[in-house]
Amino acid sequence: MTVTSVHDPSHREALWELEDAFERGDLVSLFGRCTVSYEGRAASDLGAGDRLVVLKPDGAALVHTDEGHQPVNWQPPGSKHRAAVREGRLRVRSTRSNPDEILTVRFSDIHQLSAMAVTGGRDLTLHGSEEDLRTRVLERPELIEPGFEPRETERPSSAGPMDVFGVDEDGVPVVVELKRRRVGPDAVGQLARYVRALREEMGIEEPAEDRESDRDDAPAVRGILVAPSVTDRATERLADRGFDHVALEPTPEE
Repeated sequence: MTVTSVHDPSHREALWELEDAFERGDLVSLFGRCTVSYEGRAASDLGAGDRLVVLKPDGAALVHTDEGHQPVNWQPPGSKHRAAVREGRLRVRSTRSNPDEILTVRFSDIHQLSAMAVTGGRDLTLHGSEEDLRTRVLERPELIEPGFEPRETERPSSAGPMDVFGVDEDGVPVVVELKRRRVGPDAVGQLARYVRALREEMGIEEPAEDRESDRDDAPAVRGILVAPSVTDRATERLADRGFDHVALEPTPEE
């Protein structure tokens, strides 16, 4: 495997290396002091800080800090990477359309730049995956609740694709979020974004935060989190929002 690694390059040197790497289809990592801005379905800005930026040949772009395993900002596969030197700084931009989104990283200092051709195959054999969990739900929807009818998987929304969309026995729309492991309040927040997006799409007013969630006054769109288990904090968030939790493993126990 060919690897290019440059320590403390000038902005022009970094630009030349990036242009060559993009042409070769390399995976690129950049570490340095930078600011990050995003424009698209929303807008966000990160002030100056030392961060790791990963640019993948499939178009994905990831910006990492020193905390957590999730990037603080990112672009999905299918985006286009471009680099330039503007106003004395290296500018790396990842753009995509449908929807229009731009992620811009401006480096004041580049400490390390690496580019490499990553190979080795992309096919994974997953055991106990979310796809296994989805299959269980589609084959036996009664595991969610009696009368549940799945209508669509990966249903698009302004918040992203929903794992499973369906209706309950009363015809009420239901958003089902699938997780193969024990999850915390972040998963509840993700489910809430999908439910909110569906309510907006259907023109349904958001219920008050202090609304009681008894069955007789159920929201016009329901949310169900499917996971083997959830934390106590997640249980509290589910109750606050009137969502349900179904404890389900990705594969049946032997």
